[in-house]
Amino acid sequence: MDLTVLVTDRDSVPMHTGAVVIFEGPPPGADEVRALLHERVPGIPRLRQTLRRTPIGCGRPIWVDDPDFSIDRHLTRLDWPAPDSDRSLFDVATGLLCRPLPADWPLWSATVVTSGERAALVVVLHHVLADGLGGLAILAALADERSGAGAVRAFPRRPPTVWQLAGDATGEKWRALRALPGDLRRGWAGLHELGIGRGVPRRAERISLVRPTSRRRELARVTAGLDDVVAVAHRHGGTVNDVVLAAVTGAMLDGLHARGEWPGHLVVSVPVSGRDPADAGSLGNNTGVRPIVVPAVTDDAGRLAGIVAATAATRRTVRASSAAPLGWAFRALHRTGLFAMFIRHQRLVHTFETNVRGPASALHIGGHRIGALVPMVATPGNVGVTFAALSYAGNLVVSMITDPDLVPERDAMAGALHRSFARLAAAK
Repeated sequence: MDLTVLVTDRDSVPMHTGAVVIFEGPPPGADEVRALLHERVPGIPRLRQTLRRTPIGCGRPIWVDDPDFSIDRHLTRLDWPAPDSDRSLFDVATGLLCRPLPADWPLWSATVVTSGERAALVVVLHHVLADGLGGLAILAALADERSGAGAVRAFPRRPPTVWQLAGDATGEKWRALRALPGDLRRGWAGLHELGIGRGVPRRAERISLVRPTSRRRELARVTAGLDDVVAVAHRHGGTVNDVVLAAVTGAMLDGLHARGEWPGHLVVSVPVSGRDPADAGSLGNNTGVRPIVVPAVTDDAGRLAGIVAATAATRRTVRASSAAPLGWAFRALHRTGLFAMFIRHQRLVHTFETNVRGPASALHIGGHRIGALVPMVATPGNVGVTFAALSYAGNLVVSMITDPDLVPERDAMAGALHRSFARLAAAK
């Protein structure tokens, strides 16, 4: 699955995820953040490792300790352009999100964005380092509460020898042969998770939000009370994510209708985790996807009912089993040189939406309370707007990440998303 992430990193923006950590009250200084990272990063081994290719016959790329690791190579400081405006902070954050990370360094960065009275920490990770659950585990290990930090091990460890790698690769081939029947069964289940055989449209309708994207992204944040969203979900027999799907598709429909477009449905790709909550010592990726076909109706309750029915059907599939067929397909496209063309012209989905359950109580870094966590994700290809939801300390934050060339009306669509949540909360 990590290999699949690597081969998909071939387009306009890098495959990065991240978060904007906004502090409440007196802000920490850059030197204070540096000291805390210097103390706590050693408890997260992957943050001090780099990916290295192996010789022919020695298997897949491996993670090895970076003997030249230094916090100072990963930590920078920038000014908050307009401290009374979160939009200026988000513009800085998305600029960092879309900037490639040095391939020969550990694949992450941290930037302290400060003004006289406010501060935020923008953390960016390459997706191969961690998925959404892994990113949350990293944050938990950096916080004062330290609910995920591991024991600090000897550093740097010597990388394996060529003979060790060759022996391991040979053993892995035999293990793969023995596991082939089970892998084929999981692959078949994965096709069902992808909707093949369940009547999911093979080609999504054409809309103006699905076109090749640029190298820029913008971010808008919409916040809803988590208890209110849970109450809506319970009233309609669904989940929190069903409500989020109803809200984000409502915002998209408002934007499309304003453009004079009236699609019959929207297809949303939703990631499905295949593991238990991660900890800072076991990162990486274990994620499949489910395409959810949403009826393009303006009635919020009707749209939510359709989503609840669709997601209830998909939950009967094997969780995250789609990772296998997706991996086979994407790596095959990569080997033939067709992957970049595929993702820039795909007609399978209209948008991506991810949702991670965050801490129920507020976290602190160096005694400074984290007032808000804003998730970010960079999606290459031809999808002009994507959504990332994260619950934290009683609130549900939904980030809307847009390509400004395809979605110049970012603020209008963010307003539509806010109104969608309000209408859903009022619906009986």
